[in-house]
Formats: sequence, C-alpha cells, structure tokens
Amino acid sequence: MTTSSAAQATAKSARGWLGGFITSLLFLCVCLSWGTTWLGIRIAIESVPPLTASGLRFFIAFPLFLVFALVRRDPIFFPRKARGFFVFVTLCYFGVPYYLLNFGETQVSSGLTALLFSCMPVFILAFSALVLHERVRFAQVLGIAIGFGSLFMILRVQGIGMDHGGFAGVVAILGAAVLHALCYVVTKKKGADISVITYNTLPIGIAGLLLFTLGQMVEAPSFASITTRSWWALVYLGVGASVGGFIAYFVLLKRLSPVILSFVFIIFPVFAVLLGAWYEGQVVSRELAAYSLLLLTGFAITKLPGTGRK
Repeated sequence: MTTSSAAQATAKSARGWLGGFITSLLFLCVCLSWGTTWLGIRIAIESVPPLTASGLRFFIAFPLFLVFALVRRDPIFFPRKARGFFVFVTLCYFGVPYYLLNFGETQVSSGLTALLFSCMPVFILAFSALVLHERVRFAQVLGIAIGFGSLFMILRVQGIGMDHGGFAGVVAILGAAVLHALCYVVTKKKGADISVITYNTLPIGIAGLLLFTLGQMVEAPSFASITTRSWWALVYLGVGASVGGFIAYFVLLKRLSPVILSFVFIIFPVFAVLLGAWYEGQVVSRELAAYSLLLLTGFAITKLPGTGRK
C-alpha cells in the first residue's frame, strides 16, 4: 500500500469514527431531550394552566422554526391541495394532543406520562394496518399483548383505577398518543412530499395561538403568579425539546434506519421515570421497575424487523 493510499484509508477511518460518534451523540441527545420533556411539562404546569402552557411553549418555538424556514428557503405554507391536511396536522398533531399531555400531567406523574406515551408506536402499527393495509406479524401482536398487560399492572401498582381521579389523566395521555400515531400514518400517506420544516412551522404557530387564546378565555391565568421556574421550563420545552429535539431527530432519520431510530420510544421513558421520581420525591418500587421493563420489552418486540414479505 502506498503512502497516499494509507493516508486516504486513515482519513476514511477517522471520518467513519467521527460520523459514528456524532450519530451516537445525536441519538443520546434525542433520548435525553424527549426523556426530560415530561419533567419540563410537570414544572411548567405548576404555575401555568394546561391550555396556556401549551400555547406559550409553541409561541417560544415558532420564531425559531420560522428562522429555519427562511434560512433553508422552505415554504411555510402547505401546498394548496393539502389545506385539509394542514388543518388536520395543526389540530391533531399539535393543538389537541399537547393540551391532553399537559392536562394528563396535572393528574399523574411525569414518569407514568412518559410510559403511557411510549405506547404510541403500537398505535402507529394498528393505524398502519387499518389505513395503509400493512401486514401485522404474530410477534408484533405478542409484543402488544405483553406491553398492554404490563401497562395494566403498572396502573394497578400506581393505584389508578376506574374510580381514581388519575384515570382521566391516563385517558388524556393515551388519547394524545393515539392522535400522534394517526398523524404519523396519515402523514406517510398524504404528506410525504412536504418538507419537515414546512410541516412544523405554521402548524406550531397557529396551534400556539389557538391554545393560548382558549387559555385566556377558559383558564384566565394570572401571569404575575407564573414562577421563574415555570418560565424556564417553558423556554426549555420550546427551544430544547420542540426545536432541538426535532432537529436532532430528523438528522438521525438520514443516518439511521427507521427501525433503529424507533427505539428512542423505548429508551426515553427510562430517563423520564428516573427524573420524575427524583423530582417528585417518589421511590421507584421493584414492581414498577419490573413491569416498566416488561412493558418496554413488549413494545420493543413490535419494532423488530420481520423476515416475511409484507
């Protein structure tokens, strides 16, 4: 091997190592960003009502997305033929689900919220079968059964039943997961040609305006009573979780297979449960840890690639 060839091989190896390191770092950033989102919501809603908190979060995120759209020269408006899809995304991906998540966290812990929302890929699987007519394998059905059986036991361990006030929070969070899953599947069918910046920018701005306006009408919040801690949490949710996590996730989409990247949904609840327990002064019992591990294992099974034809 010539000196020139050796140098090229060394440079190629270095670029490969650096690329792998950056990919691993981005993956960790997404897991941490999404894992800390739930604690951020918990802190924000300590002094800001759910509707208003959702609107303020999007108000903070919207200008940054607008800057990205201008820098990348991406349109902020959806194609004319996709106006109905635009309304659907604005309401069913941003507006309603984020209010439901904020409301849910007024009823249940941030860690449990993350575990409940981690069911979302399972709902994607169900909607993919119904809307896209994709095949569901036996292993996926088994994983779903294990996951939801474990979830039922987690709710029992946490003392949440039909007669418990927290049940409304559980339903709200699962409702948010269902709406997000439906949006992912409908987007795959109708919005594949829409830029991810376009997809997020204007819907976030309008959803923020709608949520904030409804918050003023329904919740009548007192801005003087909003604590500094809640303001910082809203800034983090708007900048770190909404924008930073979004950018890292979509960069990873170009570097990793969707199957590997989808394991973010299995990892981030672990961070959320540990951080939530620490902040809320709770002890993670052995039962909760065991059922949580079983739940995430069940949902991980649904993400494993099959060997048969689809």
